[in-house]
Amino acid sequence: MKTNYDAPADVGRIQNLALGVAIFGLLAWIIGAVVSKESWHAFWYSYLVGFVFWAGISLGCLGWLMLQYLGGATWGLVIRRQLEAGSHTLILMLLLFIPIAIFGLKFIYEWTDLALVEKSEILKHKKPYLNVSFFLIRTAVYFAIWLLLMFVLRNRSHRQDETGDPRLVQSAQDWSGPGFLIYGLACTFAAIDWVMSIDPEWFSTIFGLIFIASQGVSSMAFIIAVCMVLSRREPMSHVYRPKHFHDLGKLMLTLVMLWAYFSFSQLLIQWMGNLPEEIPWFLKRFEGGWGYVGIAIILLHFALPFFLLLSRNLKRNARRLVFVAWLIILVRLVDLLWLIVPQFEHGHRTDLAGYIAYISATICLGGIWVGWFFWQLSRRSLLPYNDPQLHEALAAGGGH
Repeated sequence: MKTNYDAPADVGRIQNLALGVAIFGLLAWIIGAVVSKESWHAFWYSYLVGFVFWAGISLGCLGWLMLQYLGGATWGLVIRRQLEAGSHTLILMLLLFIPIAIFGLKFIYEWTDLALVEKSEILKHKKPYLNVSFFLIRTAVYFAIWLLLMFVLRNRSHRQDETGDPRLVQSAQDWSGPGFLIYGLACTFAAIDWVMSIDPEWFSTIFGLIFIASQGVSSMAFIIAVCMVLSRREPMSHVYRPKHFHDLGKLMLTLVMLWAYFSFSQLLIQWMGNLPEEIPWFLKRFEGGWGYVGIAIILLHFALPFFLLLSRNLKRNARRLVFVAWLIILVRLVDLLWLIVPQFEHGHRTDLAGYIAYISATICLGGIWVGWFFWQLSRRSLLPYNDPQLHEALAAGGGH
């Protein structure tokens, strides 16, 4: 039987605020791109950064949605609606990819320049894979996989709300098993296509796993931030308890360590291998200011969150935990800039206007993303009220 777990009345104000932020970001983005010496290139470079950042949170939400079905743990029930709303933004990301597909590829990826390809033996060797037609086909396949999984899981959840049929949970679990494997493969190839191919002569066999781990930690950090907002409002102020935040904090700690392990493994193996086709990628990111940025990422994306999240009291304190969550989200953007921007510099440093464009593009797309997220979140009950485990999930957190 349905209990009133509808979204708070002020969600509409959050959507309006997000739209305002998007407009502000768009104006700053355009100004930064126009003033930058890179001009149109700066616009598309920054578009890619913003797109990859928010697509990562969307994909992370889809991954967690499948994992909470597979695990059957009660922590998943209290954030299932947020995960469904986050994964639904994949529709938005598909729409936002269209401008890149039509206009941006030639500005972003050097392998689209056929004259340049003919001058490089490596690019000629990779031409059957790195070409515009196959690139767009692969991207269409990725989104088809992700959207299919998203719609199937949402459909099972909707029907369970209406009927209370427990078999729908089993059906969602049946889809999530093979679905998570296919999802992981699609995420891996998407990371290779969208980011790693910016430098088509460099490769890493663990690059996709690094992105999957980063998607997991950034999306969980975002969900914790949303839960903090909802926990201050009815009806979720009577649902979320320290135990729930403690569980989410442990999951975020796990992904912080996993991301650090994958990132360090890539660096250690390639640095010790000392191969000429691999080392230049790191040298660009160890020189000048980027070297200090790399140190900051190690400290703020791993060391500080790791030691803070070891504290049981911190994980059970929503206000302290959300500070760590926002720190991770912010440094995730810095990490993405460290991964992408050096490849666009072509021997000269990015100017201040260029960095304004990068940050503003992320803010602009983020405002649209957050507005879409809360629009979806407000359309349904904030808890799956007919799920047979809901009572257990509320009791485990001390809720009513």
